[in-house]
Amino acid sequence: MNDLKQMVGARLKESRRVKKITQAQAAKLLYMTQQQYSRFENGIFELNYQQLVFLCKLYDVSSDFLLGLSEY
Repeated sequence: MNDLKQMVGARLKESRRVKKITQAQAAKLLYMTQQQYSRFENGIFELNYQQLVFLCKLYDVSSDFLLGLSEY
């Protein structure tokens, strides 16, 4: 499970950087602190489905990409 959380976190970070969004900006849109958001990218916390859908839309990526089921 930790490998999956680490991979999702890495893909979140990559997607966020491509969109030129800071962790603080993403966190604000999710109504959380930057520290809380960073725990997703560091594989400490898991996203719930609402957060996953929101971040897919924000970063313009598929859930399959974030979950490691596809390369795009």
